[in-house]
Amino acid sequence: MDLTAAESSLGQEDFLVIDVERFQGPLDLLLHLIRKQDIDVFEIPVARITRQFLAAIEGIEAKDLDHAGEFIEMAAGLIHIKAQMLLPRHGETEDEDPRAELVRRLLEYEQIRDVSHLLASAEAERARRFGKGFLEPRPRPPMEETPLETTWDDVFAAALLVTPPDPEIRFHRVTTRPVAMEDKMNLILGTLDRVRRIEFSRLVRPFKSRSHGVMTLLAGLELTRRRRVKLRQVEMFSELWMYPGAEMNEHLAETEEEGAQEEKVLEAP
Repeated sequence: MDLTAAESSLGQEDFLVIDVERFQGPLDLLLHLIRKQDIDVFEIPVARITRQFLAAIEGIEAKDLDHAGEFIEMAAGLIHIKAQMLLPRHGETEDEDPRAELVRRLLEYEQIRDVSHLLASAEAERARRFGKGFLEPRPRPPMEETPLETTWDDVFAAALLVTPPDPEIRFHRVTTRPVAMEDKMNLILGTLDRVRRIEFSRLVRPFKSRSHGVMTLLAGLELTRRRRVKLRQVEMFSELWMYPGAEMNEHLAETEEEGAQEEKVLEAP
């Protein structure tokens, strides 16, 4: 949106080049026109300022009306103030200046804008010196000895207000462990006698209890320490497999050898 006022739009004595895009709103533009020309805000030349304001926004196109509606509303307000100053007034409103409300709004906006700039500068300076979330350490107050002003009568009165707890009998019940590690070790060894490998999930799936799963894992670790079982996991959080260990393989080999010898004895004439 090109809202730059051309030189021909303004009189030679009021020549100003204004880019409306850089202003936050109509009050910002109006205050800029007043301060740029060192005009007393309490004695605003409405005709002159209105002419400059209209020249600054005359480049607004129909497609930009949604964004420039506030500027057009301010221009209409300036024209209304100028019309009030030209028309004769009677009664109580004769002593009232039509520019009073506009002056109040301008001064209020200028004060808020200055405070906003100060806060933004302070924030930028703090961000340059400290990291985000930094809190300055607060010095500890000096330790001073405070004289004791409490009497023994006060202490005794406070002690009388203390009520002892209810001496009720409390029972502590200890429950036995429902799952034994030996049972889980026998389950693992018995399963590996029938198959060459087994998934950990298949061992705990029939029980549907967290305690069985924990105890099965502890049993597998204990059998691994005894070299009866080997545990294997391809990657993190993948399926845990159990295989016969070195001790178990030797036991199976001895069992097979004894079985073969018994068959030879039975087959002999």
